[in-house]
Amino acid sequence: MSRPIARLALLVGGAALVAACSGPADAAGPLVTEGALATPAQGGPALTYAPATAPEGAQVALEVVPGDGSTTATFRVTGMLPDRGYAVHAHVRPCGTAGNDAGPHFQNRVDPAATPQAPSSDPAYANPQNEVWLDLRTDGDGAGTATTTVPFAFPDRAPASVVVHEKEMTATAPGQAGTAGGRLACLTSTWR
Repeated sequence: MSRPIARLALLVGGAALVAACSGPADAAGPLVTEGALATPAQGGPALTYAPATAPEGAQVALEVVPGDGSTTATFRVTGMLPDRGYAVHAHVRPCGTAGNDAGPHFQNRVDPAATPQAPSSDPAYANPQNEVWLDLRTDGDGAGTATTTVPFAFPDRAPASVVVHEKEMTATAPGQAGTAGGRLACLTSTWR
């Protein structure tokens, strides 16, 4: 075998080995949505409804990693209020001009008793295994990260946004489960 053909064979063989070790060509990678909080009049994927607690210009980002029967989501913020907790949840509709436009929390198993006027507060449905909760606490510079892995994927339907709520933690008690106060900000996001 001549040297040029041997080199070509090594290159082709090496490429095949790298491809085999990399997994299938259609393997899902992370889905990232990010933006700077702006007022609804300014528009964009990231909106603030309360600039005093979710400041204009604060950076928000969501990374979603689909798995085999599970999903990992990471929410990152910079430029928010320092040393503060924020309750953060996935919601069913995209952000709009008002916080309520994002609709209720996304639930894998939907609470049959919930209505638009009375969202689910039953801990059998409003819990971090059936919803996507990304409660976080910022540091002294207003930066924070929260990650969760839920035991479900999004084959037929998926959330359309992540909403930052005014409470510092999501309530878990019966009749209050999943509640987190007013809607401060919203990021329209990709989940699949």
